[in-house]
Amino acid sequence: MTAPRGPFRYGDRVQLTGPKGKLHTITLREDGELHTHLGVLAHSELEGRPDGSVVVNTGGHEYLALRPLLRDFVMSMPRGAAIVYPKDAAQIVTQADIFPGAVVVEAGVGSGALSMSLLRAVGDEGRLLSFERREEFADVARANVETFFGEIPSQWEIHFGDLAEALPRDVPDGTVDRVVLDMLAPWEVLPAVSDALAPGGVVLCYVATATQLSRIAEFVRGMGGFTEPEASETMVRGWHVDGLAVRPDHRMVGHTGFLLTARKLAPGSIPPEVKRRASKRSYGDEDQEVWTPGAVGDREITDKNLRKRIRDAEKAASGARHAASLRAEDDPDATALDDE
Repeated sequence: MTAPRGPFRYGDRVQLTGPKGKLHTITLREDGELHTHLGVLAHSELEGRPDGSVVVNTGGHEYLALRPLLRDFVMSMPRGAAIVYPKDAAQIVTQADIFPGAVVVEAGVGSGALSMSLLRAVGDEGRLLSFERREEFADVARANVETFFGEIPSQWEIHFGDLAEALPRDVPDGTVDRVVLDMLAPWEVLPAVSDALAPGGVVLCYVATATQLSRIAEFVRGMGGFTEPEASETMVRGWHVDGLAVRPDHRMVGHTGFLLTARKLAPGSIPPEVKRRASKRSYGDEDQEVWTPGAVGDREITDKNLRKRIRDAEKAASGARHAASLRAEDDPDATALDDE
């Protein structure tokens, strides 16, 4: 699994920055053209040029051409389900301590945004086991991952089914280093996760609402076998820097989700008691409405829209395969080195 480099080839994803910083992300096609109100830019102008080139369209306007970074690709790729934002993916990799060679379980796969960060972190010697209930979402994720990497990473496996049933079926107990749960009710699968984790392993839950955060924290405490859970959220604020005009941006990426982490204890171990003030810890079935996607502002994707996004993602993946084959033809020695 190597990052593409060298001159642009047909099938590559390219990020174009035009006048006033406007971004366009395109897949290079032999007869492709970028049409804007400023003119037309033929894709052939980019083919064969090195990364970081500047090209001019028919209107005389300049565009900076770069291969998208992972964060850029994630924000512009086709989506089947809501994505984990780059700021949260970075924190997940750090807080869960995803390391090269680790065996990591992920649920669910969504559109593949987090999967790409996890695949990079585990490296070629690790394994990422992604569990997803809906095959349509997995199709989008698989195509997005292939588009970004130019191939389906060999260390990635996608399993289908409910994690509570599929994890004990597919993964032996005590063989998983890290578990990342991006799901509505992570407490429902925590017993299966506890069995799969090796002692000292980390479970990380990504949840949207404070109610979910409270429930999963109390469930972890009540279940036992884990360290005291730690919770956080990440907010990113950009800054405008132009000479002495230094000020925060008017917009920022605020709350997207909460992260909760805990570590698996050795069998029979009881951690020292943590003294806390008494709090209300009871939940009823009537509270379930608070955790539904509609209640937190998420819109359900229609089947028709999802099929279109699958087609878009698979089209981009086809282009990435074509670009990878062209690079292999141009430099067979590099391909042989990758195989070693």
